[in-house]
Amino acid sequence: MQQLLKRLALVLPLLALPALVHAASPADLNGIAYRQRLGARLPLETTLRDENGGPLRLAELFEGPPLILLLGYFHCPKLCSVARAALFSALRDSGLIAGRDYRLALVSVDPSEGGAVASAAKAAEVERFAAPGAEKHWRFLTGEASALRSLEAAVGYDDRFDEARAAFAHPLAVVFVTSKGVVSNYILGLGYNADDVRLATARAASGEIAPRISPVLLLCFDFDPTTGRYTLAIMKALRWGAVATTALVAAMAFRAFRKESRRA
Repeated sequence: MQQLLKRLALVLPLLALPALVHAASPADLNGIAYRQRLGARLPLETTLRDENGGPLRLAELFEGPPLILLLGYFHCPKLCSVARAALFSALRDSGLIAGRDYRLALVSVDPSEGGAVASAAKAAEVERFAAPGAEKHWRFLTGEASALRSLEAAVGYDDRFDEARAAFAHPLAVVFVTSKGVVSNYILGLGYNADDVRLATARAASGEIAPRISPVLLLCFDFDPTTGRYTLAIMKALRWGAVATTALVAAMAFRAFRKESRRA
């Protein structure tokens, strides 16, 4: 009996995960994810805007080392700032030098954000993290809706604007692109560290197209940065998962107890 309960404690949380994921993904969030497009080529002729509001063709980002690409938006009230900080910290600690080993592009998916917003965001982040080469080779970009959609489609980024919350529901990941503009690999979700970033950058530098990785269900939408917790929608899902797990444990334990009683 004790052996069975130990096994249940390990297995049942995994059994409850599909239900939890389903509960945490209401209809309006369906399809919001990174569809990994490994080997796809970025639309290099697409024109965005640089930190000063001037035009910048994507091709200009590939004059040298591979590109590290992070999509989000600068006024995001949720996890975007957390993702940026995690990536910047990893780059600062990686030993990689911007301009020599990589280039970095942060692209706002919000067409209403312009050069002034991007410039202010860059100034604050470069001062805060002070990574080698960041001032020149960390690019904070904005763009027109059509240009942004073209880039998003190339890397498999699906988002949705929620009118009620005036916010974008979108996935979180870092995309690593070869110097020829081809998607090499992804780091999905959060928690980027220096070793992972260094390896992913080396893969892109060598032109390697990595195998597809397991998707991560982490959306920049229901996270409350003021508390460091997920909001009501996610908490309800977590509670539902806990209840389901408890019920399964109780039912299976009861069956095991009856079986042992009969043997006695």
